[in-house]
Amino acid sequence: MSESFDYDLFVIGAGSGGVRAARMAASKGKKVAVAEERYLGGTCVNVGCVPKKLFVYASQFPELFYASAGFGWTVPQAPTLDWATLRDNKTAEIERLNGIYNSLIDNSGADLFDGRATIAGPHLVSVNDQTYRARTILVATGGWPYIPEFPGSEHAISSNEMFFLDELPKTAVVVGGGYIAVEFAGILNGLGVETHLIYRGPHLLKSFDREMSDKIKQGMTDKGVHIHVNTEINKITKTGSGLTVALNNQADMAAGLVLYATGRVANTAGLGLETTNVVMRNNGAIAVDEHFATADPSVYALGDVIDRVQLTPVAIQEAMVLIDHLYGEGVAKIDYSDIPTAVFCQPELGTVGLSEEQARAEYKDIAVYVSDFKPMLQTLGGGADRITMKLIVDSASDRVVGCHMVGEHAAEIIQGMGIALKAGATKAHFDATVGIHPSAAEEFVTMREKAR
Repeated sequence: MSESFDYDLFVIGAGSGGVRAARMAASKGKKVAVAEERYLGGTCVNVGCVPKKLFVYASQFPELFYASAGFGWTVPQAPTLDWATLRDNKTAEIERLNGIYNSLIDNSGADLFDGRATIAGPHLVSVNDQTYRARTILVATGGWPYIPEFPGSEHAISSNEMFFLDELPKTAVVVGGGYIAVEFAGILNGLGVETHLIYRGPHLLKSFDREMSDKIKQGMTDKGVHIHVNTEINKITKTGSGLTVALNNQADMAAGLVLYATGRVANTAGLGLETTNVVMRNNGAIAVDEHFATADPSVYALGDVIDRVQLTPVAIQEAMVLIDHLYGEGVAKIDYSDIPTAVFCQPELGTVGLSEEQARAEYKDIAVYVSDFKPMLQTLGGGADRITMKLIVDSASDRVVGCHMVGEHAAEIIQGMGIALKAGATKAHFDATVGIHPSAAEEFVTMREKAR
């Protein structure tokens, strides 16, 4: 390393992508620094997918308690939730994960700075009143919840605050129609909160397969979530008993909490990017090329801050590709197609590949296979849950180009389907595969009759 640089790589942000990049660079003998001002592990570990999944588990127990009666179990009394226990146990688990991330960085040999890092110019990073020269700066600061400004918007909270509530409200209003909104609506409803989901558009989860998103809406409604589409909040007023929410198309609504889950924006404010030649996209994300290089030769960026695919595993993959580009053979690439994903709403959604709408736009002719059935748990459990599975096939090549599932264990099942689609599996491959019986997953290899 040139004597003129303090570090080969200075990573700003200790989320999953930033930490993976730092560790890999350090393993290649590079001198590395990581700076984090909030919490190790980033959004996913602290105020995102990990604590949210723990809350999802918690919210599912009432239905399981109910279902157990059909299997001969007697619950002596109606179960009750101690919110403080759930919240604090969650926090303890997150602190444990924070410690793991600290150890990962420490064991890699990278220097960890606890403080806010800013870019002072090309190759320059300032943190804790010191400025360091770095050959390469990596921005991995993730995203931040977005709450639009309107009368009373200061009374709304974001998903960040949801994990630390002093107490659960009796009534909650959740605003949004994407991942975060439908997940928290399910969580709150399952925890016993009267929950209203408000979305300005006509369809929830609009970027997903329409048939599957309609199943989600119906399933959420069946479980008790009050869904208001084509609806917007005009004003929030604080009252002596809580909040009053004024809507554009119906009577005012009283609530103890209003959660805005209307998306996330790139977390670049106050970072000092204006001191470099870095170019920003119209939505505020950092513009990068296929190697995650910005318009400034000294600055790279990856993860949610570049707003390609906002998923933790994607950020980790991007980090590995970047480090190969900087310090390896430079042959690694990332393929953003056929990325499996799940929405931990209730009912759960798992998906990989194209939606039916996307497939019809891309291919001349497709075959669609759909199966809808009651899960085995409900045969004795008495619940109304159903499972819907869907395969989309390019008729010309017989290749499966889309795979979707709504229902219990959807995420676990779709992960395997993701491998199949990545490998180019055809419908004939699915048909030739022996199913595991009795399981929901076997339905993916037993669908023979086209729905359309």
